[in-house]
Amino acid sequence: MEENPRSLVVGGVVVLIVLVLVGGFLVFRGAPEHKVTVRSVPNDLTLTLDGTPIAANGEVKIKEGTHTLVGERSGFKSHTQTLEVRGDTSVRMYLFANSAEGRAWEKEHPDQALEAEAEAGRRYQELTDRLETKYPLLQQLPYVGPGFDVSYGNSKKNPDDPEMIAFYVTISDSEGKAKFLEWIRGLGLDVEKLEVVYK
Repeated sequence: MEENPRSLVVGGVVVLIVLVLVGGFLVFRGAPEHKVTVRSVPNDLTLTLDGTPIAANGEVKIKEGTHTLVGERSGFKSHTQTLEVRGDTSVRMYLFANSAEGRAWEKEHPDQALEAEAEAGRRYQELTDRLETKYPLLQQLPYVGPGFDVSYGNSKKNPDDPEMIAFYVTISDSEGKAKFLEWIRGLGLDVEKLEVVYK
């Protein structure tokens, strides 16, 4: 009888020690690391990952999770990018000239300037595709109707968000607004869900 409880206590202690060791290993090991390949233009920009400087080009090991990349260089507009690391991946950090110094650098580095220009075109196309999906009305614009015309531009409510737009309606006669609302309803859209600016 005495041996049985003693065996149970010893067995319990062994199980507890194993659990502590395995748990400690998992805690101290932390999140898994993944290889991230970075390509930057300009190639001599200053790049930081979560506030720590890293090479602007090449490979870096990053722990799984959400990270912040910041690219900076004199003569160029700084850029901050959120990076979700779930496995090996690649990331591109492109800065665009915003001064005479940056434009002079581009003239001295035409290959990199062309690469940045191609990236700007790709980003613009991605933005356009997202906007057309979000706002099907864009495919109809600009539109000139009886007593009104419709165009689009920056949102007045969210001026700093490039993914938010407003529809600008110029009314040219007394029936223009009613005709515009009739046109919108005919497209199956709810004007209350759109940011409409009447002029």
